[in-house]
Amino acid sequence: MSLTSGLHSPRTPLRRFLDRELSAGPRPLRESYRAQHRTGTLLLPPPGVGTEAGAVGTAIDQRLRLAFTRAAPIDAATRHGIALTASLAGYAGARMHTVGNQLAARLTATIEHLRPEDRDLPVERGHDEEEHLARLLLAAAWYQVLYRAGLGFLYTPLARSALEDPAGFTLTRLLQLPHRDLVSDVVAQLHRPTDGPLAALRARTLPTDCTPGPAFPGTGITADADLVVDGLLLDFKSTRHPAHLDKSTAWQLLGYLLLDTADHYRIDTVGLYLTRSGVLAGWPVEQYLDLLGTCRRDLLELRTVTARLLAGCPADMVPRNVGEQERADRLLDELTPVIPAGHCPVCAQPLPQPARRSRKFCSRWCATRSQTLHRQRLVPARSRGIVVAPQVRAMALPPARG
Repeated sequence: MSLTSGLHSPRTPLRRFLDRELSAGPRPLRESYRAQHRTGTLLLPPPGVGTEAGAVGTAIDQRLRLAFTRAAPIDAATRHGIALTASLAGYAGARMHTVGNQLAARLTATIEHLRPEDRDLPVERGHDEEEHLARLLLAAAWYQVLYRAGLGFLYTPLARSALEDPAGFTLTRLLQLPHRDLVSDVVAQLHRPTDGPLAALRARTLPTDCTPGPAFPGTGITADADLVVDGLLLDFKSTRHPAHLDKSTAWQLLGYLLLDTADHYRIDTVGLYLTRSGVLAGWPVEQYLDLLGTCRRDLLELRTVTARLLAGCPADMVPRNVGEQERADRLLDELTPVIPAGHCPVCAQPLPQPARRSRKFCSRWCATRSQTLHRQRLVPARSRGIVVAPQVRAMALPPARG
């Protein structure tokens, strides 16, 4: 399972679950984000970046992780991508695999030499050293494409070069492939945090406080968070439109938080670092849940329900047939929040004490949101317009099959 694919389509069980569970939608969080994202300068990608913006983003993400810790000099996605080249047919596949292993060795040696996590040194090293490291990281990003996007790998400069001239495909050749604008863009984005909030966060922590690319074993779903720093779950974004917080990013941060079912990382804050504007926006977990309007404000309870969803169906995939659709519908119905009397039927929070007459919703926002939930069929038919008592609900709901 993949968190990214589960959030991509509104028809996956995971998206349906979150769209219903997060009663406020993304708007209140966006307003909080915009209040924090105040900057007068924006670093735009140079013309040569073009369609390689994704590779640049992957490279700067890894470079910033290395500024905090070199516990994983080669990230997991790059290792998987290099390994997968061994299964590609022909001499070109063999060459890509050999060169990939050489790249990993060179990258590891370079990082050991530069010691990017050393707090006694600035974030950025010498310009020539950073350009060489950027080329290594861009090449590693292309190997990641094979792991993440499959067929998209064939369109990378790496694959095109290896297929055109397998015998001439060497590590030297690979490191010549990144356009100078790609390299300069990575280095420029690294230069932004040298005296900003990210540098301050780095200065007050130790490498041992940091976990790069945190994994979430036991959930059956892969996710690619960037860094956990002393309880702060941080994701790097290199978007050229950093002032806008899209819904998928908001849901993605929550997804990372919910996947830590064992509370292994002890996350108490979630945040985004915008590499092109140098802004670090963050929220304590309780505030984040409140801004999204989660029906279940208790994080442990919300994690437990999410784990049941992931275990009960392929939550990241659009159902392929009627049977899968019915199974997902039953499970989502079973996981519907129980909302007792005296609470808002949208956000499940206690209703304000009425001044003159009783209220059905806690706010105009929830009243409007209720219509949206019904229109999108995110509220079970039998509970529309009524409050289901827990004891009645327990008898009425059939168990999920399979």
